[in-house]
Amino acid sequence: MKKKIIGFSLLVLLLVFAGKYVYDMNINHNFETITVGKVYKSGVIPPDEIESYVKKYHIKSIVDLRMPGTNDLVLNPEKIGEIQAEKNAVAKIKGVNYFGNPSEQVPNKKNIEIFAKIMDNTTNYPVLIHCYHGTGRAELYSALYRIEYENFTNEAARQGVRTLVKFSSFDDGTPKGEYLKAYKTRRELPTEK
Repeated sequence: MKKKIIGFSLLVLLLVFAGKYVYDMNINHNFETITVGKVYKSGVIPPDEIESYVKKYHIKSIVDLRMPGTNDLVLNPEKIGEIQAEKNAVAKIKGVNYFGNPSEQVPNKKNIEIFAKIMDNTTNYPVLIHCYHGTGRAELYSALYRIEYENFTNEAARQGVRTLVKFSSFDDGTPKGEYLKAYKTRRELPTEK
């Protein structure tokens, strides 16, 4: 009898987590508050829904990290037409900036420079950072925001990207996990003379 209760309890927990994932992915677009009134992250929000998020959260800028043309149907399934549809939808919303910063799963130096330029400009806030799923690049850049602008430690920012970092793409030994652990803030980098 005990085994059946334990098995049933585990099944219920699994269904709750699966239900939350389906809700977040398909209805809520993995939308999450990083810093109230300043920074949010998400997956793709359909063009006909963008304005409602912009109004609700007073978003002034959208940073789109999608990178079409990689032929990676799992991590980067975006298409140029989808990106253009979003640009067109944002262009119709008065006072909202659209910034394209196409990024691989782990950013390069140019991506970081573009991101910092956007985030350094306080008139761009509140900012929505998004990629396709909202669970990889958007979370990585949100962690970078926390490190650069909120003085999080690298480890605190890495642990803050997911409820469960273990076995995720931010775990020890993964490209994203190791990138965040080794990331040097602009304060730590040597200045050029």
